[in-house]
Amino acid sequence: MSEQGSARRPKPATNLTARLSRLPNVVKAPTRPVRRRFRHVTKHRRLLPAFLVIGAQRAGTTTLYTYLRRHPDVTGPRYADSAVYWSKELHFFDENFWRGVDWYRKFFPLEVRRQAMRRLGRDLVPGEGTPYYMFHPAVPQRVAETLPDVRLLALLRNPVERTYSHYQLMARTGREKLSFEEAIEAEPKRLAGIEDVLMEERPLFGEDGHRRHQHHRHRAYVTRSLYADQLERWLEHFPREQLLVLRSEDFLARPDEVYAQVFEFLGLRPWQVRDYEPRNTAAYAPIDPGLRARLEERFAEPNARLARLLGRDFNWGPPGSGPAPKDAEGREREALPGAQRAAARDH
Repeated sequence: MSEQGSARRPKPATNLTARLSRLPNVVKAPTRPVRRRFRHVTKHRRLLPAFLVIGAQRAGTTTLYTYLRRHPDVTGPRYADSAVYWSKELHFFDENFWRGVDWYRKFFPLEVRRQAMRRLGRDLVPGEGTPYYMFHPAVPQRVAETLPDVRLLALLRNPVERTYSHYQLMARTGREKLSFEEAIEAEPKRLAGIEDVLMEERPLFGEDGHRRHQHHRHRAYVTRSLYADQLERWLEHFPREQLLVLRSEDFLARPDEVYAQVFEFLGLRPWQVRDYEPRNTAAYAPIDPGLRARLEERFAEPNARLARLLGRDFNWGPPGSGPAPKDAEGREREALPGAQRAAARDH
């Protein structure tokens, strides 16, 4: 990566966290309890996020967030509690809200670090990315009450492709045993009566030990692709100018343009993203043409409503952006929009 311009390099002390993060785990592990305790003690002196990447899942959010974090003025959460196994997705506003804002603050940098950066003519802009935020009905109000000035980033993918990609992820990681068609048929029953459960601050567990909203989080294939429903909830709590909605297809085709737009939206100085590439690829059988046609019909009205809501046409479906590219054996191949390394990391 390289910066545009000739901004001064920060003093070593301001970059201590970054240097510690590069140490091998065998060195960091013994000090983890001490570092977590320090974060707990200093929680009241820590920043809260200036931006959130709220979704959508399987739309490129992890790739967007990963390279956004490489901007010299952007920072994100660090491990501060054993309840979180991936610091990129804190799940505070959906599943951990009951823990309180002070718990959330522990993951972010000290205010004094931003002061030091600003004395150098730089800035420090913290943010996090949890794609479940966009879909969870209780989250917009919780965010508005906690972070009224936060900037929101939403990345939207062709809903047919997102739905199928979501299913493929669950199937290949053993969390979905039904066929794609069967899973779509089962979705309404799986999600029935879940709204009241989701409005509880603390997750509720069933007799089997699983969260009662597990289907909503992991197997709402079609419903998570109904973007207008989700964004309408957010716009009830935030002005339109605090929400930047991006098209995944544009992000994959022209990342430099999209990142420039994101940097401007977040008030960041221009910076050139280099060596960009989507993380992870996967090949799987193409979606059945008849089922694709049914989904395109299902999404036609919600997509039209989304266009009216945001004042733009996303050009999905026929005539749309066309089918997914094929590999040498004719199987659909997608550039998986994330840096996930394991199934549990894809939420």
